[in-house]
Amino acid sequence: MIANLVLFGASGDLAGRFLLPALASLRASGRLADDFVVVGTAQEEWDDEGFRRHAAERLAEHAADVPREQRDGLVRSLRYRPADLGDAGALANVLAAAGDGPVAAYLAVPPGLFGTTVTALGDAGLPSGSRVALEKPFGESLDDAVELNKVVASSLGDAAEQAVFRVDHTLGMATVRNLLALRRHDPVLAAVWDSAHIEQMEVHWEEDLALEGRAGYYDGAGALKDVMQNHMLQIMCILAMEPPNGLGERELRDAKVAALRATTPPTRDEAADRTRRARYGAGRIGDRAVLGYADEDDVDPDRGTETFAEVLVDLDAPRWRGTRFLLRAGKALAVRRKEAIVRFRPITPEGPPAELSIGIDGPDNISVRLTGSTPFTLAGSPPAPDLPPYAHVLLNLREGGSELSVRGDGAEEAWRTVEQVLEAWRENRVPLDEYPAGSSGPPPLA
Repeated sequence: MIANLVLFGASGDLAGRFLLPALASLRASGRLADDFVVVGTAQEEWDDEGFRRHAAERLAEHAADVPREQRDGLVRSLRYRPADLGDAGALANVLAAAGDGPVAAYLAVPPGLFGTTVTALGDAGLPSGSRVALEKPFGESLDDAVELNKVVASSLGDAAEQAVFRVDHTLGMATVRNLLALRRHDPVLAAVWDSAHIEQMEVHWEEDLALEGRAGYYDGAGALKDVMQNHMLQIMCILAMEPPNGLGERELRDAKVAALRATTPPTRDEAADRTRRARYGAGRIGDRAVLGYADEDDVDPDRGTETFAEVLVDLDAPRWRGTRFLLRAGKALAVRRKEAIVRFRPITPEGPPAELSIGIDGPDNISVRLTGSTPFTLAGSPPAPDLPPYAHVLLNLREGGSELSVRGDGAEEAWRTVEQVLEAWRENRVPLDEYPAGSSGPPPLA
């Protein structure tokens, strides 16, 4: 178990909204030692007390469900050192503040800074046995991901793949971990988990929020890069992979990468028929008026950023020939819906299909709509998660595991899956449609 954490980007939204609350939850559950140390670093010229005040405010806002004494205990463990992320000497001082032995270095910084920071960490003398966590997205294109993997390998040495932890917090969600357990161990699903029984698999990531202050990042990314290329493809991998050959992390990661390699995405010539992009116009979500995306602050309308993306792919694998995989993501929609839907083929040509719906986050139900003389639905809520997703990520990182991270070749394959779609959109082969905020969005691809 790695004893201490260095948090890069400690003043940012990711750290304040998710990582510090996750650490507080771990402390409250007894999974952080009393002498655990977190060293925060960013460009702000704070001292320890300045960082502690900032952290206490963010914890009060985002971890109010954690007992006050546990939050205060975490705050007391915090230290702070300002640093330029590309300055190896400054990063050596940051690492020294974490004490002796290996550290977990968590890069909660923009992806454009990953290469510079990893290189500087290598030059600073990262202690043996340390690990470096990189947030999603891993790079900003296929070429970028390939180059970043080379930087990781050259900076972190022979054990680079064990030392790097490519974060996708979706893998830490309780329902996603339960889905993985179903794929590994459930004989009932295994008996019908193929193209003979399943007509279509769907992954939905639909949000009822607009930009909510994220325009600076989002306008340079869009829905496809923000959630589909990472979160949604990881869920699709779990749905589509062959059962792993063993219970180890290596076998699981092999199975997920094999599913990605089998994915046949739309070509640039097919994109007009097998993809859709759109952005929201003015409307209302509940009782709240929402500006159109192009009128939001810090948005460049001429960039053509999509807030809705839909992509239809196939898998060139014996199990899935004839089954379609539909990925659908959007912002500023009427209802928040993050789920996987399995649509089974009807037993008879005239009969209605059955479907299985699995919620991805929050208090979503797991439901099965069964067919018969009178269709009916069975539904149930999964047990409440013991820890938030980022707490599971931090545990896996510190314990030396990789189940909740993405392997290097998997990160590259995920970019390969969307590369031609992105090229087709840049060439305007697919029109940028518009949908009213607060609506259900464009109709699904036929």
